[in-house]
Amino acid sequence: MSPRITAVAALAVPVLAGIAYLWFYGAPASYPVINAVALAIGMAAILLPPLAIGSRARRTIIVVLLLLLFVPLATGPHLNGIARWLPLGPFQLHAGTLVLPSLAVLAARETDYAPPILLAALLAAFAQPDAATGFAVMFTAVGLYNATRDWRLVPVAGVAFLATLIAGFRGELPAQPFVERLLMRLALEAPLIALALLAALLAGFFMTAHSLSAPKAERHALAGALFGFSLAALLSNYPSVLIGYGAAPIIGFGAALALARQTPSG
Repeated sequence: MSPRITAVAALAVPVLAGIAYLWFYGAPASYPVINAVALAIGMAAILLPPLAIGSRARRTIIVVLLLLLFVPLATGPHLNGIARWLPLGPFQLHAGTLVLPSLAVLAARETDYAPPILLAALLAAFAQPDAATGFAVMFTAVGLYNATRDWRLVPVAGVAFLATLIAGFRGELPAQPFVERLLMRLALEAPLIALALLAALLAGFFMTAHSLSAPKAERHALAGALFGFSLAALLSNYPSVLIGYGAAPIIGFGAALALARQTPSG
């Protein structure tokens, strides 16, 4: 399987399974359409010719992504004191799922600066508060440690765990149908559908972790982010990334998979 096809499959398998679920299980008609458009955007990014990204450009992108994580705190919308969404006209995109996947890939290329990059992302997640993004930061650090054995990532993961617990108590919102707690609800209502969606999500996870044409650190960092977001969706009312309704995680992971295919030039 070619590198491009592998990256496309890592995104498309769980997203297409989620679209089928939304279409046949009674979700609003716009939900599968929006997810399909987001998938097309993500696949287009992956299929673009690889570009050489120098260290200066990479660090500029990292700064921009970190700033984007903090934007909701200034712009809102705010809901019960919680601000996690980037307002884009009629759409509100979850900042963490849109930004953190690419940040994980780029942090993996910054051997010296990965821990402070992840801690800066964690600060935004704690302030919003957003336990899902906190979990994603934690497991990104775990994935990076597994690939690099950099001891500095161990305290980052520990701090992220504590910050995520606190954010979880402060940031609880009601679950939205077809968006949050998807697998938990389906396990009771339609266990076979739940198993099919879980299998598709796991397929995307393992392709990301083991089959991408990218360095091990980048693959494991991105897979860690996916695991963290998915775990948060199982434990509390957070988006079921890729398999549930939501354009932000689909575009976010599509952009990250595209970045993982880019060639560092310095």
